[in-house]
Amino acid sequence: QLVAYEVKRMKAEEGNKQKILRHIKELAEKLYKNENPYPAVTMHKVQKPTEGCHLRLHQKPFPHLDEGTVQWIIDQATAKLQAAPPAVKAEKKCMVPSGPPIAAILERNGNALANSARRLEVVRNCISYVFENKMLEAKKLFPAVLRAMKGRAARHCLTQELHLHVQQNRAVLDHQQFDFVIRMMNCCLQDCTAMDEHGIAAALLPLVTAFCRKLSPGITQFAYSCVQEHV
Repeated sequence: QLVAYEVKRMKAEEGNKQKILRHIKELAEKLYKNENPYPAVTMHKVQKPTEGCHLRLHQKPFPHLDEGTVQWIIDQATAKLQAAPPAVKAEKKCMVPSGPPIAAILERNGNALANSARRLEVVRNCISYVFENKMLEAKKLFPAVLRAMKGRAARHCLTQELHLHVQQNRAVLDHQQFDFVIRMMNCCLQDCTAMDEHGIAAALLPLVTAFCRKLSPGITQFAYSCVQEHV
């Protein structure tokens, strides 16, 4: 109903805080009434007599009840119950028009998806250039890759691509390649959140113990020595 009827009103209210708050209060009341359709019924508590009260000497005798008065009270209550609405509210079904077209929303999402696909393509291309030793092309794409690392999908893509290269026995890198891979890993871990700890960070663990470079005969430096400061 909001989408169908209230769009114009919401647009008109933009920038006016008081009107927006009033609108929100109205909505809140509607939602509250929908969840709590019946007012709370007050229950009369009848106190129980205390233990040993029947042994007291100053007990008053129970008063005689007038039959006519009792019957009148019962009749009154019965009449009220008959006039009362049914306990279960009948559900009213109504058709709600579709409201304004959502083509614009779909268009926005479409652009976002296209942007996301482009970012992933940039990450894949850059990693390919690094492993093919096309360092000039990799350098051109590198700033875009580091920006893309803000997105979870790009971080996931990085781990997948690096994993493929490890499987192809391309884990021993030269100095330039090693530098590029380390910078990408560092950027990826820097943008990781607590949610990524068992996903992205865990996927990087086997990779940082695989990628390495030869510093001199018999001395190998592994990637984890350059990324182990991350939380």
